[in-house]
Amino acid sequence: MTWHVMAGRCLPVAVPVCSPGTTDAMLLQRVITALVLVGLLLLAVAQNTVWPFALLTLGLMAAAGWEWGRLNGAGAAVAWFFGGLVAAAGLAALSGPWAGHAPGGLWWAVVALWALGGGLALRSGPLAWPRLPRAARWSLGLVGLWAAWLALAHARALGINFLLSALCLVWMADVAAYFGGRRFGRRKLAPTISPGKSWEGVWSGLLGVVLLALLWLSIDRHFSVDSASLYTRLQQGLGWIGMMLALVALVAFSVGGDLIESLVKRAAGAKDSSRLLPGHGGVLDRVDALLPVLPLALALTSLTSLNTP
Repeated sequence: MTWHVMAGRCLPVAVPVCSPGTTDAMLLQRVITALVLVGLLLLAVAQNTVWPFALLTLGLMAAAGWEWGRLNGAGAAVAWFFGGLVAAAGLAALSGPWAGHAPGGLWWAVVALWALGGGLALRSGPLAWPRLPRAARWSLGLVGLWAAWLALAHARALGINFLLSALCLVWMADVAAYFGGRRFGRRKLAPTISPGKSWEGVWSGLLGVVLLALLWLSIDRHFSVDSASLYTRLQQGLGWIGMMLALVALVAFSVGGDLIESLVKRAAGAKDSSRLLPGHGGVLDRVDALLPVLPLALALTSLTSLNTP
Protein backbone atom coordinates (compact mmCIF):
# COMPACT_ATOMS: atom_id res chain seq x y z
CA MET A 1 0.00 0.00 0.00
CA THR A 2 1.26 3.47 -0.82
CA TRP A 3 -0.20 6.97 -0.33
CA HIS A 4 -1.19 9.61 -2.85
CA VAL A 5 -1.54 13.25 -1.81
CA MET A 6 -4.60 14.94 -3.33
CA ALA A 7 -6.13 18.26 -2.31
CA GLY A 8 -4.31 18.21 1.01
CA ARG A 9 -5.44 14.69 1.87
CA CYS A 10 -3.49 11.47 1.93
CA LEU A 11 -5.37 8.73 0.09
CA PRO A 12 -4.33 5.07 0.18
CA VAL A 13 -3.62 3.62 -3.24
CA ALA A 14 -3.10 -0.07 -3.85
CA VAL A 15 -0.01 -0.82 -5.94
CA PRO A 16 0.45 -4.31 -7.37
CA VAL A 17 3.79 -5.74 -6.38
CA CYS A 18 5.43 -8.77 -8.01
CA SER A 19 7.08 -10.96 -5.41
CA PRO A 20 10.56 -12.36 -6.11
CA GLY A 21 8.99 -15.80 -6.48
CA THR A 22 6.61 -14.55 -9.17
CA THR A 23 9.44 -12.85 -11.07
CA ASP A 24 11.58 -16.00 -10.92
CA ALA A 25 8.68 -18.11 -12.19
CA MET A 26 8.07 -15.74 -15.12
CA LEU A 27 11.76 -15.77 -16.02
CA LEU A 28 11.87 -19.59 -15.87
CA GLN A 29 8.77 -19.77 -18.06
CA ARG A 30 10.37 -17.41 -20.57
CA VAL A 31 13.62 -19.39 -20.68
CA ILE A 32 11.82 -22.75 -21.10
CA THR A 33 9.70 -21.41 -23.96
CA ALA A 34 12.76 -19.97 -25.70
CA LEU A 35 14.71 -23.23 -25.35
CA VAL A 36 11.83 -25.29 -26.74
CA LEU A 37 11.40 -22.97 -29.73
CA VAL A 38 15.12 -22.80 -30.48
CA GLY A 39 15.43 -26.56 -30.16
CA LEU A 40 12.58 -27.19 -32.59
CA LEU A 41 13.90 -24.66 -35.08
CA LEU A 42 17.45 -26.02 -34.97
CA LEU A 43 16.18 -29.56 -35.42
CA ALA A 44 14.12 -28.50 -38.44
CA VAL A 45 16.94 -26.44 -39.94
CA ALA A 46 19.41 -29.32 -39.64
CA GLN A 47 17.37 -31.58 -41.94
CA ASN A 48 18.63 -32.15 -45.48
CA THR A 49 15.38 -30.93 -47.05
CA VAL A 50 13.53 -27.63 -46.76
CA TRP A 51 10.07 -28.93 -45.89
CA PRO A 52 10.48 -29.67 -42.12
CA PHE A 53 11.63 -26.10 -41.50
CA ALA A 54 9.03 -24.77 -43.94
CA LEU A 55 6.16 -26.60 -42.21
CA LEU A 56 7.27 -25.58 -38.71
CA THR A 57 7.60 -21.91 -39.61
CA LEU A 58 4.35 -22.02 -41.57
CA GLY A 59 2.59 -23.16 -38.41
CA LEU A 60 4.06 -20.19 -36.56
CA MET A 61 3.02 -17.78 -39.31
CA ALA A 62 -0.50 -19.20 -39.31
CA ALA A 63 -0.66 -18.53 -35.57
CA ALA A 64 0.58 -15.00 -36.25
CA GLY A 65 -2.22 -14.68 -38.81
CA TRP A 66 -4.77 -15.59 -36.13
CA GLU A 67 -3.23 -12.93 -33.88
CA TRP A 68 -3.32 -10.34 -36.67
CA GLY A 69 -7.01 -11.00 -37.22
CA ARG A 70 -7.80 -10.60 -33.52
CA LEU A 71 -5.82 -7.35 -33.29
CA ASN A 72 -7.70 -5.98 -36.28
CA GLY A 73 -11.26 -6.50 -35.18
CA ALA A 74 -11.93 -10.02 -36.44
CA GLY A 75 -14.25 -12.24 -34.46
CA ALA A 76 -13.12 -15.65 -33.22
CA ALA A 77 -14.26 -17.56 -36.30
CA VAL A 78 -12.85 -15.01 -38.75
CA ALA A 79 -9.50 -14.92 -36.90
CA TRP A 80 -9.22 -18.72 -37.14
CA PHE A 81 -10.14 -18.53 -40.81
CA PHE A 82 -7.45 -15.89 -41.32
CA GLY A 83 -4.81 -18.14 -39.76
CA GLY A 84 -5.99 -21.01 -41.94
CA LEU A 85 -5.75 -18.81 -45.01
CA VAL A 86 -2.10 -18.03 -44.24
CA ALA A 87 -1.44 -21.78 -43.88
CA ALA A 88 -3.30 -22.63 -47.10
CA ALA A 89 -1.40 -19.98 -49.08
CA GLY A 90 1.87 -21.33 -47.71
CA LEU A 91 1.03 -24.94 -48.55
CA ALA A 92 0.10 -23.89 -52.08
CA ALA A 93 3.50 -22.27 -52.51
CA LEU A 94 5.27 -25.23 -50.89
CA SER A 95 3.66 -27.66 -53.32
CA GLY A 96 5.16 -25.72 -56.25
CA PRO A 97 8.65 -24.41 -56.98
CA TRP A 98 8.31 -21.03 -55.23
CA ALA A 99 9.52 -22.21 -51.81
CA GLY A 100 13.03 -22.52 -53.22
CA HIS A 101 12.95 -20.46 -56.41
CA ALA A 102 10.60 -17.51 -55.96
CA PRO A 103 11.04 -14.81 -58.64
CA GLY A 104 13.07 -11.77 -57.62
CA GLY A 105 10.31 -9.43 -58.76
CA LEU A 106 8.05 -10.85 -56.04
CA TRP A 107 10.42 -9.70 -53.31
CA TRP A 108 10.60 -6.19 -54.72
CA ALA A 109 6.80 -6.00 -54.87
CA VAL A 110 6.60 -6.99 -51.19
CA VAL A 111 9.31 -4.46 -50.31
CA ALA A 112 7.31 -1.74 -52.06
CA LEU A 113 4.20 -2.78 -50.13
CA TRP A 114 6.04 -2.52 -46.82
CA ALA A 115 7.70 0.77 -47.73
CA LEU A 116 4.51 2.48 -48.94
CA GLY A 117 1.86 0.85 -46.73
CA GLY A 118 4.02 0.70 -43.63
CA GLY A 119 5.31 4.24 -44.10
CA LEU A 120 1.77 5.57 -44.48
CA ALA A 121 0.60 3.69 -41.39
CA LEU A 122 3.47 5.01 -39.26
CA ARG A 123 2.93 8.54 -40.50
CA SER A 124 -0.81 8.39 -39.75
CA GLY A 125 -0.34 6.97 -36.25
CA PRO A 126 -2.32 4.57 -34.03
CA LEU A 127 -5.52 6.64 -34.04
CA ALA A 128 -5.88 6.44 -37.82
CA TRP A 129 -5.22 2.68 -38.08
CA PRO A 130 -8.67 1.45 -36.90
CA ARG A 131 -10.35 3.79 -39.38
CA LEU A 132 -8.85 1.96 -42.34
CA PRO A 133 -11.15 -0.64 -43.95
CA ARG A 134 -10.82 -4.02 -42.22
CA ALA A 135 -10.40 -5.76 -45.56
CA ALA A 136 -7.34 -3.60 -46.29
CA ARG A 137 -5.80 -4.30 -42.88
CA TRP A 138 -6.51 -8.02 -43.12
CA SER A 139 -5.07 -8.20 -46.64
CA LEU A 140 -1.90 -6.40 -45.58
CA GLY A 141 -1.41 -8.95 -42.81
CA LEU A 142 -2.10 -11.91 -45.08
CA VAL A 143 0.37 -10.77 -47.75
CA GLY A 144 3.01 -9.74 -45.20
CA LEU A 145 2.90 -13.01 -43.26
CA TRP A 146 2.77 -15.22 -46.35
CA ALA A 147 5.67 -13.36 -47.99
CA ALA A 148 7.76 -13.51 -44.81
CA TRP A 149 7.19 -17.27 -44.55
CA LEU A 150 8.06 -17.73 -48.23
CA ALA A 151 11.23 -15.71 -47.65
CA LEU A 152 12.12 -17.97 -44.70
CA ALA A 153 11.67 -21.10 -46.82
CA HIS A 154 13.66 -19.57 -49.68
CA ALA A 155 16.44 -18.49 -47.32
CA ARG A 156 16.68 -22.07 -46.00
CA ALA A 157 16.91 -23.33 -49.58
CA LEU A 158 19.83 -20.95 -50.17
CA GLY A 159 21.65 -22.51 -47.22
CA ILE A 160 21.77 -22.71 -43.44
CA ASN A 161 24.54 -20.11 -43.27
CA PHE A 162 22.50 -17.67 -45.33
CA LEU A 163 19.38 -18.25 -43.22
CA LEU A 164 21.17 -17.79 -39.91
CA SER A 165 22.99 -14.67 -41.09
CA ALA A 166 19.68 -13.05 -42.06
CA LEU A 167 17.99 -14.01 -38.79
CA CYS A 168 20.95 -12.85 -36.69
CA LEU A 169 20.87 -9.47 -38.42
CA VAL A 170 17.41 -8.81 -36.98
CA TRP A 171 18.33 -10.16 -33.56
CA MET A 172 21.53 -8.10 -33.41
CA ALA A 173 19.69 -4.94 -34.48
CA ASP A 174 17.14 -5.49 -31.71
CA VAL A 175 19.61 -6.36 -28.94
CA ALA A 176 22.09 -3.59 -29.79
CA ALA A 177 19.27 -1.05 -30.07
CA TYR A 178 17.91 -2.09 -26.68
CA PHE A 179 21.20 -1.68 -24.82
CA GLY A 180 22.28 1.37 -26.81
CA GLY A 181 18.92 3.03 -26.22
CA ARG A 182 19.06 2.33 -22.48
CA ARG A 183 22.56 3.75 -22.22
CA PHE A 184 22.48 6.68 -24.64
CA GLY A 185 18.81 7.20 -25.54
CA ARG A 186 17.76 10.85 -25.53
CA ARG A 187 15.75 11.62 -28.68
CA LYS A 188 12.51 9.69 -29.00
CA LEU A 189 12.01 7.86 -32.29
CA ALA A 190 8.21 7.48 -32.29
CA PRO A 191 6.79 8.60 -28.93
CA THR A 192 3.14 8.08 -29.88
CA ILE A 193 3.80 4.50 -31.04
CA SER A 194 6.66 3.13 -28.94
CA PRO A 195 7.88 5.63 -26.31
CA GLY A 196 10.84 3.47 -25.30
CA LYS A 197 12.59 3.62 -28.68
CA SER A 198 15.16 6.30 -29.45
CA TRP A 199 17.28 7.43 -32.37
CA GLU A 200 20.37 6.54 -30.37
CA GLY A 201 19.03 3.01 -30.12
CA VAL A 202 18.60 2.87 -33.89
CA TRP A 203 22.21 3.96 -34.48
CA SER A 204 23.41 1.44 -31.88
CA GLY A 205 21.48 -1.29 -33.70
CA LEU A 206 23.07 -0.28 -37.01
CA LEU A 207 26.55 -0.33 -35.48
CA GLY A 208 25.90 -3.78 -34.05
CA VAL A 209 24.77 -5.07 -37.46
CA VAL A 210 27.85 -3.64 -39.20
CA LEU A 211 30.14 -5.35 -36.69
CA LEU A 212 28.18 -8.59 -37.10
CA ALA A 213 28.54 -8.36 -40.89
CA LEU A 214 32.32 -7.89 -40.66
CA LEU A 215 32.60 -10.85 -38.29
CA TRP A 216 30.47 -13.04 -40.53
CA LEU A 217 32.50 -12.10 -43.61
CA SER A 218 35.62 -13.28 -41.79
CA ILE A 219 33.91 -16.55 -40.83
CA ASP A 220 32.90 -17.17 -44.45
CA ARG A 221 36.50 -16.64 -45.58
CA HIS A 222 38.21 -18.80 -42.97
CA PHE A 223 35.77 -21.62 -42.27
CA SER A 224 33.94 -24.17 -44.36
CA VAL A 225 30.24 -23.28 -44.53
CA ASP A 226 27.39 -24.77 -46.52
CA SER A 227 26.60 -21.52 -48.34
CA ALA A 228 27.57 -17.87 -48.63
CA SER A 229 26.04 -15.70 -45.94
CA LEU A 230 23.82 -12.71 -46.66
CA TYR A 231 26.80 -10.44 -45.99
CA THR A 232 29.13 -12.25 -48.38
CA ARG A 233 26.50 -12.16 -51.12
CA LEU A 234 25.95 -8.44 -50.61
CA GLN A 235 29.66 -7.60 -50.41
CA GLN A 236 30.65 -9.64 -53.45
CA GLY A 237 27.61 -8.62 -55.47
CA LEU A 238 27.29 -4.93 -54.53
CA GLY A 239 30.73 -3.98 -53.22
CA TRP A 240 31.56 -2.51 -49.82
CA ILE A 241 29.55 0.68 -50.27
CA GLY A 242 26.59 -1.23 -51.65
CA MET A 243 26.71 -3.65 -48.73
CA MET A 244 26.78 -0.80 -46.19
CA LEU A 245 23.82 0.89 -47.86
CA ALA A 246 21.98 -2.44 -47.89
CA LEU A 247 22.64 -2.88 -44.15
CA VAL A 248 21.19 0.59 -43.48
CA ALA A 249 18.05 -0.35 -45.42
CA LEU A 250 17.74 -3.70 -43.62
CA VAL A 251 18.06 -2.12 -40.19
CA ALA A 252 15.52 0.56 -41.16
CA PHE A 253 13.05 -2.15 -42.22
CA SER A 254 13.71 -4.04 -38.98
CA VAL A 255 12.83 -0.97 -36.94
CA GLY A 256 9.83 -0.32 -39.17
CA GLY A 257 8.43 -3.83 -38.69
CA ASP A 258 8.74 -3.49 -34.93
CA LEU A 259 7.03 -0.10 -34.95
CA ILE A 260 4.17 -1.25 -37.19
CA GLU A 261 3.31 -4.11 -34.83
CA SER A 262 3.52 -1.71 -31.87
CA LEU A 263 1.17 0.64 -33.71
CA VAL A 264 -1.37 -2.13 -34.35
CA LYS A 265 -1.24 -3.29 -30.72
CA ARG A 266 -1.59 0.28 -29.43
CA ALA A 267 -4.57 0.84 -31.71
CA ALA A 268 -6.15 -2.36 -30.36
CA GLY A 269 -5.29 -1.53 -26.74
CA ALA A 270 -3.24 -4.72 -26.39
CA LYS A 271 0.09 -5.19 -24.63
CA ASP A 272 0.95 -8.45 -26.45
CA SER A 273 -0.30 -9.92 -29.70
CA SER A 274 -1.50 -12.98 -27.71
CA ARG A 275 -0.37 -15.36 -24.97
CA LEU A 276 0.53 -18.27 -27.22
CA LEU A 277 4.18 -18.24 -26.14
CA PRO A 278 4.40 -18.35 -22.32
CA GLY A 279 6.64 -15.57 -21.07
CA HIS A 280 7.03 -14.06 -24.54
CA GLY A 281 3.54 -12.93 -25.56
CA GLY A 282 2.51 -13.89 -29.08
CA VAL A 283 4.19 -15.02 -32.27
CA LEU A 284 3.87 -11.57 -33.83
CA ASP A 285 5.79 -10.14 -30.87
CA ARG A 286 8.72 -12.38 -31.83
CA VAL A 287 8.65 -12.07 -35.64
CA ASP A 288 7.49 -8.47 -36.21
CA ALA A 289 10.90 -7.20 -37.33
CA LEU A 290 11.49 -10.26 -39.52
CA LEU A 291 8.38 -9.69 -41.63
CA PRO A 292 9.75 -6.83 -43.80
CA VAL A 293 13.46 -7.68 -43.43
CA LEU A 294 13.45 -11.15 -44.98
CA PRO A 295 11.78 -10.11 -48.27
CA LEU A 296 14.16 -7.13 -48.50
CA ALA A 297 17.17 -9.40 -47.89
CA LEU A 298 16.11 -11.65 -50.75
CA ALA A 299 15.30 -8.68 -53.01
CA LEU A 300 18.82 -7.33 -52.44
CA THR A 301 20.31 -10.79 -52.95
CA SER A 302 18.50 -11.04 -56.31
CA LEU A 303 20.70 -8.19 -57.52
CA THR A 304 23.84 -10.26 -57.05
CA SER A 305 25.26 -13.13 -59.08
CA LEU A 306 25.01 -15.40 -56.02
CA ASN A 307 21.21 -15.51 -55.82
CA THR A 308 20.84 -19.25 -56.46
CA PRO A 309 21.26 -22.12 -53.99
